Amino acid sequence: MNYLSSTIQLFEYYKSLGEKAMRQLDAAQLFVTGDSESNSLAIMVKHLWGNMRSRWTDFRTSDGEKSWRNRDTEFEADIKDAQELWAKWEEGWQILFAALHLLKEEELGELVYIRNQGHTIVEAINRQLGHYAYHIGQIVFLSKMLAGKDWKSLSIPKGASKSYNENKFKKDKQKQHFTDEFLSKDKS
Repeated sequence: MNYLSSTIQLFEYYKSLGEKAMRQLDAAQLFVTGDSESNSLAIMVKHLWGNMRSRWTDFRTSDGEKSWRNRDTEFEADIKDAQELWAKWEEGWQILFAALHLLKEEELGELVYIRNQGHTIVEAINRQLGHYAYHIGQIVFLSKMLAGKDWKSLSIPKGASKSYNENKFKKDKQKQHFTDEFLSKDKS
């Protein structure tokens, strides 16, 4: 597996984690905030959407911080309903995946700019992967808090590590991406 295919799979994994977390909630819970300084899930989705649109639109030919982006408005609670939230979620990820699928391994050392700061394409991808994983972690954590006792674990449930590891070590060693099992469940 090369860098690009591995990275695309990681982005798919984080997208899936966010979706699985938020789908455990009712529509109203997507808009809950803890206090005036906290972000709801809807606001986090809106910020990710804004960032993805800015970073990945014309990824190789224009600065990743577009002049049309208004980052501060991404933190305003103006998404009307769950349908709009999911539309923004999908749009952002589609733009990201479209840009990544156009890249070739031999281009990864070329420069792109974010806020006038040069990054190799690998550095720019890694920057966004870290940023999105950070926010997906927030989405999972907040979703788990809101779901409470109804939460269904997205990884190894508490108390199940021993049996999980026993099952893993019963199998022959093999080369695979760590997300293969997780993502294959999404496709079945």
